[in-house]
Amino acid sequence: MEAGAVGLALQTRAVGLGSGRRRSALYGGGESRSRIGSLRVGDPAVAVRARGSKPVAPVHATKSSGGHGNLHNSVDEALLLKRKSEEVLFYLNGRCIYLVGMMGSGKSTVGKIMSEVLGYSFFDSDKLVEQAVGMPSVAQIFKVHSEAFFRDNESSVLRDLSSMRRLVVATGGGAVIRPVNWKYMKKGLSVWLDVPLDALARRIAKVGTASRPLLDQPSGDPYTMAFSKLSMLAEQRGDAYANADVRVSLEEIASKQGHDDVSKLTPTDIAIESLTKIESFVIEHSTDSPTGDSQAESQIQRIKAM
Repeated sequence: MEAGAVGLALQTRAVGLGSGRRRSALYGGGESRSRIGSLRVGDPAVAVRARGSKPVAPVHATKSSGGHGNLHNSVDEALLLKRKSEEVLFYLNGRCIYLVGMMGSGKSTVGKIMSEVLGYSFFDSDKLVEQAVGMPSVAQIFKVHSEAFFRDNESSVLRDLSSMRRLVVATGGGAVIRPVNWKYMKKGLSVWLDVPLDALARRIAKVGTASRPLLDQPSGDPYTMAFSKLSMLAEQRGDAYANADVRVSLEEIASKQGHDDVSKLTPTDIAIESLTKIESFVIEHSTDSPTGDSQAESQIQRIKAM
C-alpha cells in the first residue's frame, strides 16, 4: 500500500454525551460548530472509524497521606484546571493544540485531560495512522513497510487534522523531524512536553519497548538500552522540539512544587502548566509583528536548514 493511498473518515464521540449517543465531534470554530463529516487522506476512499477520547476525570491526583488531604488536593487541582481552561478558551478561538515530545512523555494522557476541560476532541496521530493503513501498531507498520512509509502517512493525517478546529492532537515522537508537519501544526498551537531522559528511560523500561520500534532491542538491560537510544534521538530532535510555540518543562514544574523527581507530578499538574503556558503565549503574541503566518514560515525555514 502506497503512502497517501488511503481514505480516512473520522467520527468521534462528542464531549459530554453518553456512550449510547454519538455524533461528530469535528467542529468548525466559534459557537456555530458546523459539522465536518470526514477526514480524508488520498484516494481511493477507505472509511476507518477513529474514536475520540472518553471523558477523562482530571481529579485523580494523590499528593499527601490521609483521605482528607488527598481529597482536598484533588479538589484544588480540579478547580484550578477548570478555571485555567476557561481563561485559555477565550484566547484560543478554536485553534487546535498539538502536543509534541519524545515517546513516553505523556502526550496522550495529558492531551485527553486538556481536551476534556476545554471541550475539545482528542486524537492520537499514531492511532490514526494505524487505522488508516489497517495495522494494529506502529511497530508492525515499521516492520512490514518502513519508517518512511509511516512518516508519509503521519504527514497526511496531520495535514487533514490541520484543516479542523477545536482538537487536541498527541503527535508521534518523530513528527517534528519533517518540516511539512510544522507547516500543518503551526495552523494551531504546538506544546512541547519536555521530560528528562532518565525519567523517560525508567518509564519506558518499566512497560517494555516492544511497541516502540525505534527503541526495541533484542537484549541488554532495558533502562540502559532505552536511555542510550533516547539520548541519541534527543540529540537528533532537540532543535526541532524547540520550535514548538510552548515548552513545558517537567523539571521546572517539579522544582516549583518542591519535588526532586518528576515522577511525583500528576498528569493534571502537567495539564495545568500547559494551559498556563499556552495562555501566556497567545496573550504575548496576539498583537506581535510579524503575523502568525510569517512567524510559522520563518520557523519552518529554520527547521529545513538543520
